[in-house]
Amino acid sequence: MTVFKPDREQSFAKTALALMGGCNVVSTPDNFELFYAYASGENPAVIQVMTAIINAKKPFTPELLQDLRLRCLSGARAALAMEALGGDMGAVIDDVLGRLAEAGKDTATYKDTLSAATGELGSDRSPADVRKLVENLISATRAMEQRTRSLEGELQASSAQVSELRHKLDDVRKESLVDALTNIANRKAFDDAVKAAMDAVAQGEDVTLLLCDIDHFKKFNDTWGHQTGDQVLRLVGSCLAENVKGRDTAARYGGEEFAVLLRGSPLDAAVRVADQIRQTVETKKLVKKSTGDVLGAITISIGVAQFARGESAEAVIRRADACLYGAKHNGRNLVISQNDPRMAAMETSAA
Repeated sequence: MTVFKPDREQSFAKTALALMGGCNVVSTPDNFELFYAYASGENPAVIQVMTAIINAKKPFTPELLQDLRLRCLSGARAALAMEALGGDMGAVIDDVLGRLAEAGKDTATYKDTLSAATGELGSDRSPADVRKLVENLISATRAMEQRTRSLEGELQASSAQVSELRHKLDDVRKESLVDALTNIANRKAFDDAVKAAMDAVAQGEDVTLLLCDIDHFKKFNDTWGHQTGDQVLRLVGSCLAENVKGRDTAARYGGEEFAVLLRGSPLDAAVRVADQIRQTVETKKLVKKSTGDVLGAITISIGVAQFARGESAEAVIRRADACLYGAKHNGRNLVISQNDPRMAAMETSAA
């Protein structure tokens, strides 16, 4: 596993562009996002669907590309949902403004009626004229009361619509922060959590990062197929979710890589949590749903690093990534932290 390495990202980008050229796909940002997801292996749904299309030599039409983005990329789905909800919200607001404008006209008419009546009362009037004037005022007042009650009901209905749309917008926002496959936080949610954690570290809170990688994941995919690979990812995601709580964040970092942010946890406590996660995953057995056959045990390797006040998030991630590499190097199915003697031994060996 590697994190934030430009040559790796550039390689994915070149592969994505080459695939787009080979499939006669126009180089737009939306299309590049889709093909980059395929090239990087970060989105199993994209890989499964696009591999079938490529193998069948089907053309990537604009309609097909749009459908793939909406089905496989959560960001595209969220953008479409936000656009639809924005249109609904705009319609509700226009309707409310129209109703208020009509109410304003009714109020102005009523005000004119009262002003006219005031002028007429100041002149000599017969009892019959006064009675008629009062009757007109009563009629106008009742009409205004009825219009006010009607407007109140209409505004209450509009308020209910706005409340419903607000809940839908909140659901879309939450969906945009969840990985569709594993149902834990996605990369965007993780990045947001890191920003919040940096602020907490500046205030003196202990925050620790776990970077996790599934051991021999490519072998599972190559041997049993992507559907089984998806099952592995879901299983590991659920194990992470079981072992975090409160303000902690368990996220799918990309591909078979996961990350956990532990708030209020110093390094030694975080290592214990990491080993608990490792043991939980190790006890799981992968079973093929169609046959019930046990396909084997799953293990993960974990690198642990603690945030230091004043350092960048990238520096912490690099340190955790180095620890993860150390766990892989020392035999996998291990937890290694930045203070582990094996890290010092590796640094000495590299020097």
